[in-house]
Amino acid sequence: MGVIQKPGPGADFVIAQDWSGYTGEDHAIWRALFERQSKLLPGRACAEYLEGLASLGVAADGIPEFERLSDIMERATGWRVVAVPGLVPDDIFFGHLAARRFPATNWIRGRAQLDYLQEPDVFHDVFGHVPMLMNPVFADYLQAYGRGGLKALGLGALAKLARLYWYTVEFGLIATGEGLRIYGSGIVSSHGETVYSLESPKPKRIAFDLMRIMRTEYRIDDFQDAYFVIENFGQLFDATRPDFTPYYEQLKTMPDIAPGAGVDGDRMI
Repeated sequence: MGVIQKPGPGADFVIAQDWSGYTGEDHAIWRALFERQSKLLPGRACAEYLEGLASLGVAADGIPEFERLSDIMERATGWRVVAVPGLVPDDIFFGHLAARRFPATNWIRGRAQLDYLQEPDVFHDVFGHVPMLMNPVFADYLQAYGRGGLKALGLGALAKLARLYWYTVEFGLIATGEGLRIYGSGIVSSHGETVYSLESPKPKRIAFDLMRIMRTEYRIDDFQDAYFVIENFGQLFDATRPDFTPYYEQLKTMPDIAPGAGVDGDRMI
């Protein structure tokens, strides 16, 4: 498997990417993943994602250098990519987002994991997440989410807020004039779910509803049973403007919803 580093002495878990430490096999795995996804995404991924990918110069030739990506992103939206060794504590993760830093893992999966990986790697983080951070509205949304995450930790409401991240940043769909398109990183970086999310008759595709999302459980071991569809990225940013404290109080009295269940008021797309 690719480069894995231990956390440095800093409390923010940031480490060096150590780009020179990637092997030829690491870059070959990136190339295989990139080439496979780049054939699927035109006509399926949203224009904002594809434009971000092109603007960053992310390509099949190998794992990108974070510093180069950061310099481009900072000029566009003020964001930077920082390397971390893997999943980091919630407060660290939210703190980075709130400061317009995206924490990306610096290791890459092995060949046996091309189709499924439970823990994010550099392909998921960079190919999946980073292109959307070139879009100013989405970039502001993710920063607002980070600030909201820090507050949710103090209120004991993280489990509810985490569902918003899951169903938007990771597995979100957007309605466009050309039809449904993908913007969620968990979909655009997954060969199987790219097709499944748009073309399978099995999952529900439900119009974005903030409270409905924060009540809805999700699964990490298979394709999603439900996807939530936004009308535009402004809708996401507007959803994070209010103080969530009253929402969390309401949610305490409301039952959770199983991933594939329907409820009164759902508007199917």
